[in-house]
Amino acid sequence: MTQEKHDEYHVSSLLVLTQPTRRHEVAGQVATLVGAEVHAVSDEGKLVVTLEGARQREIIEAIDAINAIPGVISAALIYHQFDEQKPCEDLS
Repeated sequence: MTQEKHDEYHVSSLLVLTQPTRRHEVAGQVATLVGAEVHAVSDEGKLVVTLEGARQREIIEAIDAINAIPGVISAALIYHQFDEQKPCEDLS
């Protein structure tokens, strides 16, 4: 009996609250993280961010990295979804 390997794909969205004067600096640092994209930055210091990765651990590590950026007050997970896909069978 063989065990099938399942590939996962995770997508999360965050609301990141920053010190307003550091919002653009924080957004630039967040954008350098693998799988991260900044979609909006408000004058009040709020950032809308999505994270994508192959494992849930990657998402958690990215959230931890965001929280460690100077100027970040909090990073709140708003949405998380993952799909589990079975590998395609070779039909040749």
